[in-house]
Amino acid sequence: MQQSPLTEQETNKGASLSGASEPPGLWQLFTVALRLGLTSFGGPAAHLGYFRQEYVVRRRWLDERTYADLVALCQFLPGPASSQVGMGIGLLRGGLAGALTAWLGFTLPSVLALTLFAFAVQGGASASSPWLHGLKLVAVAVVAQAVIGMGAKLAPDRSRRTLALLAAAAALLWQAPYSQVVLIAAAGLYGLRVYRGEGAQAEAAPSFRIPLSRRAGAASLVLFFALLFGLPLLRSAVDSPSLALFDIMYRAGSLVFGGGHVVLPLLDRELVPGGWMSSETFLAGYSAAQAVPGPLFTFASYLGASALGWQGAVVATLAIFLPAFLLILGALPFWADWRTSPRAQGALAGINAAVVGILLAAWYQPIWSTAVLWPADFAAAALLYGMLEFWKLPPWVVVISGALIGIALAFLPGL
Repeated sequence: MQQSPLTEQETNKGASLSGASEPPGLWQLFTVALRLGLTSFGGPAAHLGYFRQEYVVRRRWLDERTYADLVALCQFLPGPASSQVGMGIGLLRGGLAGALTAWLGFTLPSVLALTLFAFAVQGGASASSPWLHGLKLVAVAVVAQAVIGMGAKLAPDRSRRTLALLAAAAALLWQAPYSQVVLIAAAGLYGLRVYRGEGAQAEAAPSFRIPLSRRAGAASLVLFFALLFGLPLLRSAVDSPSLALFDIMYRAGSLVFGGGHVVLPLLDRELVPGGWMSSETFLAGYSAAQAVPGPLFTFASYLGASALGWQGAVVATLAIFLPAFLLILGALPFWADWRTSPRAQGALAGINAAVVGILLAAWYQPIWSTAVLWPADFAAAALLYGMLEFWKLPPWVVVISGALIGIALAFLPGL
């Protein structure tokens, strides 16, 4: 039976999900999310499959239509889609505390693993370590797979492929702090005119109600934009490394469309030229992030720990996920109106094509240019790509193989 559109009064009453079981307690929300955080390998698409099996099929905490509506919203927003889906499920089943609890359980395992890895790199790995070179070759394979996969989905026709190539060229030739923001905005305006109505359908209203009013949603969106534009001003007035790191991570988390891989160029341009860490340290952490379960955005935990120790890991982790939290809180009350807007669909089509181009540029610089130095490096990267794409091996197997290949390459003559 189709539900009627939600009123302001209904949204304040709390979650009401047809066909769902009784709401879980916060501890149960945490333990279920923690188990997913320990076992969810394979990236955002795989995470969404794990979530459906656990939350919809096994526990019946929400129904199929509710889950599909939530996934559609999170794919539309910038930020880590799988993490936002987890936050949304926690919100629907446990309010604001549930959203925080579900995020913490899913994120904590990879945060701890990558933070400890950062300390291991600082303690014993030099920039020329053969196994670190092998991890850089893994990054070549992983990002190549992401570019090809995202390109097929987000740039399916000649017009959008052309837009992606232009964005890639612009990103390589114009390397300013806000260049990618300008490129994404320009692509959105272009898509608004050219792709208006692309993929838009007359759909029914979402099947879920949330314990959040439109006023609270609007307040979340206001806070999101206030931090986005206010943090750079505050950073220029206050000399604080922690505040500077928070600003960098918050902007990266706010401006990423298309998944965790796209955060790579944003963070690289802020951290490596700024002297926070070397390119080798940066890419080693990115490769290691492929081997752990959970969201790729926890790469920020590694970067924060590399830059400022435990304090930096906490600051970076909170900052990069905060935009996703504010956006899911702000968007859910208004999703029924946005999802059928031809203008919004067109803008998103242009933005997604530009994202593919930005990621292609990042694949060349800094990944390819610093990792593939000899023919043997190319052969190794191609082999690692085949392990991912053709043999469908788990990412952690590919990462370990890359480290071993890097050590083996050091013994080849002439290298």
